[in-house]
Amino acid sequence: MNIKGNKISILGAVRSGISSAKLAAAKGAIPFVSDMSDNLEIRENLSVLDELNIKYELGLHSEKVFDCDFIITSPGVPSNSEVIVKALSKGIKVISEIEFAYWFCEGNIIAISGTNGKTTTTSLCAHLLNSAGINCFSAGNIGIPFSEIVSTMTKADYVALEVSSFQLDFIDQFRPNYAIMLNITPDHLDRYENRFDLYIKSKMRITKNQSTGNTFIYNGDDENIPVGYVSDKTNLLAFSIEKGLSKGCYVDEDWIIYSDNGNEEEVCNVEDLSLKGEHNLMNAMSVISLAMNLGISKEVICEALKTFKGVEHRLEFVKEINGIKFINDSKATNVNSVWYALRSFNEPIYLILGGKDKGNYYNEIK
Repeated sequence: MNIKGNKISILGAVRSGISSAKLAAAKGAIPFVSDMSDNLEIRENLSVLDELNIKYELGLHSEKVFDCDFIITSPGVPSNSEVIVKALSKGIKVISEIEFAYWFCEGNIIAISGTNGKTTTTSLCAHLLNSAGINCFSAGNIGIPFSEIVSTMTKADYVALEVSSFQLDFIDQFRPNYAIMLNITPDHLDRYENRFDLYIKSKMRITKNQSTGNTFIYNGDDENIPVGYVSDKTNLLAFSIEKGLSKGCYVDEDWIIYSDNGNEEEVCNVEDLSLKGEHNLMNAMSVISLAMNLGISKEVICEALKTFKGVEHRLEFVKEINGIKFINDSKATNVNSVWYALRSFNEPIYLILGGKDKGNYYNEIK
């Protein structure tokens, strides 16, 4: 994609916005960064823009935002915000940071989404592929913007890319080689008119451009994942803990089985997983499906599952004091995630719960 000389407005001056601006400047475009906030975190990012002589504004979205060829929006900017609505009414193209970075990606993309488990699965995916000798980056919503690493990727490289519904709302050509949908449960409904169907539709945009040569890996136990959204040319692989499958991963008497049109292999035992809990089993099965499809050996897969350390703030053991274990699960930011976390323990639990209401129903936690 040749964007040399293009004027690009970028909404948001945090990680994805700064990385987009750097990539745009490197490709010869003229970026302009605009952020409604004017706080310390934002100001700490400005040195990068100053060094590259990239112009910016803080505390408002002025009319200068609309003097551009297209706009890149950050995930934190709601799709119904005044600046985006106005841009679209003017006929200005609005894209997300993952769409922008995709234009310059030579490598292979494994896009991972779902309401819960994205970060753990993204980290496990990169760990497993790297263990197999396949160079794999981890990026996206996990903390490192796609646009930060895309220029260093070669055709042989892979990226495990955590993507959110907010990023998928503004894709156009984005086409992952592999897409993984872990689950879909109500979350962020405040951004989707409090309508679950709109949130589902947003999530399934991950398959929007997939076709021949691409694979969609999905939770076969989740009735909220509408496989009908997927092109009939896309290869489908499911994973399930409730039933046997002809294509994908399932559990049979504590063994994880990979089936390829009836050709079944025992990959590893459930006990081989370093991470415990039903939700982590499902996360692992999605990655096992991917790895088997890529032709990675069972021995490498099992060893990677044993050595994976997990991610910070996800059922992370902190300390034991007077016989009480303290577990940090602050990455559980919705009801379903808390539900799975609570199911992972048989001991009596004191639950300290707080945060922002996003239109969820809390009775399930009881």
